[in-house]
Amino acid sequence: MRFFTIVFAFILITSSLFGQQNKVNGKVLDSATRQPIEAALVTNLRTNKKATTDQNGLFELYSLNGDSVIISFIGYKTKRLKADSRRQLKILLEKGFITLKDVTINNNESLKTSNILSRLDLNEQPVNSAQDLLRLIPGLFIAQHQGGGKAEQIFLRGFDADHGTDVNISVDGVPVNMVSQAHGQGYADLHFLIPETVANYDFGKGPYYTDKGDFNTAGYVAYNTKNVIDQDMIKVEAGQFNTFRTVALINLLSQKAKEKGTSAYVAADYLYSNGGPFLIPEHFKRLNLFGKLITKLNNNNTLTAIVSTFKSDWRASGETPDRSVAEGYITNRFGTLDSAQGGHTARTNASLKLISTLGNGWTMSNQLWYAHYYFNLISNFSFYYYFPNTSDEFRQFERRDLGGYNGKISKTKTVNNTAFTSTAGLGARYDHINPLELDHTENGQFVGYLQYGRTKELNTNAYFDETVTTGKWLFNAGVRLDYFHYNYTNLSPDTVATNIFNNVKPNAGKAVISPKLSAEYTFNDKIQLYLKLGKGFHSNDVRVVIANKGFEVLPAAYGADLGFNWKPLPNLFINAAAWYMYLQQEFTFGSDLIDQPAGPVSPSGRTVRVGLDFSARYQLTDWLFANLNINMAHPRYIDSLKGHNYVALAPILTSIAGLDYRFKNGINGGISYRYLHQRAANSDYSLTARGYFITDLAINYTQKRYEVGLAIENLFNKQWDEAQFEYTSQLKGETKPVDQVSYTPGVPFFAKLKVAVFF
Repeated sequence: MRFFTIVFAFILITSSLFGQQNKVNGKVLDSATRQPIEAALVTNLRTNKKATTDQNGLFELYSLNGDSVIISFIGYKTKRLKADSRRQLKILLEKGFITLKDVTINNNESLKTSNILSRLDLNEQPVNSAQDLLRLIPGLFIAQHQGGGKAEQIFLRGFDADHGTDVNISVDGVPVNMVSQAHGQGYADLHFLIPETVANYDFGKGPYYTDKGDFNTAGYVAYNTKNVIDQDMIKVEAGQFNTFRTVALINLLSQKAKEKGTSAYVAADYLYSNGGPFLIPEHFKRLNLFGKLITKLNNNNTLTAIVSTFKSDWRASGETPDRSVAEGYITNRFGTLDSAQGGHTARTNASLKLISTLGNGWTMSNQLWYAHYYFNLISNFSFYYYFPNTSDEFRQFERRDLGGYNGKISKTKTVNNTAFTSTAGLGARYDHINPLELDHTENGQFVGYLQYGRTKELNTNAYFDETVTTGKWLFNAGVRLDYFHYNYTNLSPDTVATNIFNNVKPNAGKAVISPKLSAEYTFNDKIQLYLKLGKGFHSNDVRVVIANKGFEVLPAAYGADLGFNWKPLPNLFINAAAWYMYLQQEFTFGSDLIDQPAGPVSPSGRTVRVGLDFSARYQLTDWLFANLNINMAHPRYIDSLKGHNYVALAPILTSIAGLDYRFKNGINGGISYRYLHQRAANSDYSLTARGYFITDLAINYTQKRYEVGLAIENLFNKQWDEAQFEYTSQLKGETKPVDQVSYTPGVPFFAKLKVAVFF
C-alpha cells in the first residue's frame, strides 16, 4: 500500500511541475485566404521540440518565453518568431516557391508517410483532369476502356482493382466507391470532381488506417476541395478531336466576409469531345456544377456546406478482339464491332459538416452526406457467343439513393515529452438501389431481363485509434468494427437469375473486426524507419452474397509494410517500402459479380502479393524538380498449381518519372513518362497483356492575371493499348468462339491549348 501511495504522490508532484511549464498555443493560417493550414510544422530551435497543426490550424508546444520558433509548410515561406505563452499566436504564412531544403522528416505526422510526396506532387506536377489527380498517386495507373464517361480501371500494388474494388476513394469525406454497383463492385466514378477545385489530397497504401473501411486493401485516396479560392477564374481549353472544355470558379462573397470567417464560391465545368480517333465519334458530353460555403458560427464552430451535380453522355467503341483487324472485321484498330455501346451517368451530392473545438485539446467533427446516382451503360464484350442470333449486347442499369454520417472526436495531450492523440469515430452508410438491373439488348433496345432486383445495403462502423509520440518513437494502435446488412429482392421473371435466387434468404449480415498496429523510429531529421501491420477487407456484391447464402461476405486482407523516409542530400527525398499482402478472396472482373449472361461462377480464391515501392523527389536547381516512382509486385493465387496461378492483368512493374520546371518569370510545366510492363492476361499466362511507354508534355506561362498553356499526351505518337482483357468471343460469321485478348486502343498524339483569366 505504501508503494502505491509513493507512486501516486510522485505523479502528483511531476504533474504539478509539468503544469508550471510554459505552453505556447498558436494558429497557423494562409495569409491570402485566412484558412487554417493543417500539418504545418512548428519547431522550437532551442530544444528542437516539434508540433504539427491540426485541421483547425492549431498547435501546442511547450517552450520558454522568448524561444525562437520556426513555422514551415511545403509551398509556403518559412516564418520565424518568438514564443509567447501569454497569448495565442496568430501566424500567417505566405505562399512561395517549394524548396526541398526546407523539408524535414519528423514523427509528428502520425502514419501519413505520404504527406511529403502528396504536397510536392500536387504543387509541382501539371494536372489537367480528374484522371490526372489519380495519376499523382505513386504506383497508381488507370485505364479508360469504354468511352470517356465510364469510371477508370485502377491498378495499384499488384491489383487490377477493376473500377475501385481494392482502392477506397473519397472527396471531402463523401465516398466515391459504389457498393453492389451494376457494372462492378466498388465502382468509383470520379468525374464529378473538378480538378481546379482540389486543395490537397491524402493517400495511403495498404490496410493500415482505422478511419478507412470498405475497399481499403491496396490503399486509399482522399481528396479535399478548396475552402476558399484566391481569385476568380475562367478557363477555356481546346484540342484535337473536336475537344472543348471550359471551367469557371467564382467567389460569391466579399473579402470583408472572408476576413470574418465566411466564404462561398461556385464552380462549373463543361466538356465536349469526339473521343479521340475512333471511327464512330463518341460525342462525349459532361457537365459539372459545384458550390461550397464555409462559415464560422462562433470561435469554436465552423460549418461547411457543399452541393454538386454532374452528368455525362457518350458513345463507345468498346473492347476489340485482337483478330478483328487482321481478319477484316474492322478497317483499323479504332473501329467498332457494336456501334450501340455507350452510356449516361449522373450524380448529385450534398454534404454538411460541423467542426468543433471543445477545449482542453478536444476537437470533434460531424458530417451528414447524401447522393443520388443514375447509371446506364450498354456494352458488348463477347458479341455472338451467348446469343448467336441477337448478339450478346447488354445493359447495366441502376438508380440509387445513398446517404450517411461520419463522426469523429479526438484529443491530443502532452505529458512531459510524450504526446498522446486519441481518436474515436462512428459512421454509417445506407444504399437503396431500385432497380439494379442487367438486360439483354440489341442495338441498344431492350430484349429481355437477365437480372432485375432491388437492393438495400447498410454499413455501420466504429473505430478507436491511439497514437503515442515519445522521443524518436511513434506508436499507433487502432481497431475498427464494421457491420454490413444485405437485402436483395429478385424481381425478374423466369430467367437465369430467377433460378439462382430461388429458395435463398433475401437477407444476410456480417461483422468484421480490423486491428491495426504501426511504429515509426525517427533517427534524425534526415531518416525515419517505419513498420505497418493491419487487417482490412473489401465487401462483396449483394447479388453474390445472397446467391452464395452469405458465404465470404467480407473477405479479409492482411498486410505488412517495412519502409523508410530518407533525405541523404538536402535536395533529395526518398521513400521506399517492402510490402506483403494476403487476401482471403480475390475479386476479378466478370468472375465474382453476376454481370455476364452466363451468370455467376465460384469465387476466385486466395491470393498473396509481395512487392517493392520506391519514390524519389530531387530538386536539381531552384526551378527544376525531378520525380521517379518504381513499383514492383509479385501477385499469385495460393490454391492453384504453379504455372496456373497468375492473377490476370495484375501489374508486376510500373514506373512514372518526369522533370517539372517552374521559373520565377511564370514559365512552368513538365515532361513525364508512364511505363506499364507486360503481364499475364489469364491464369496460365498463355495470353499476354501488352505493356506501354508513353510520354506527356505540358508548357504554361502563368502571370497574376492570366495563364496560357499547351498540354500534349503521347508526345511521340506511340501505338499502345490502354486496356486489355481476356474474353471468349465469337464474331458475326465465325463458326466457333475464340479465347483471346480484347483491347481498347490508347489515344495517339493529342494536343490541347488552354487560356485562363484570373480576376
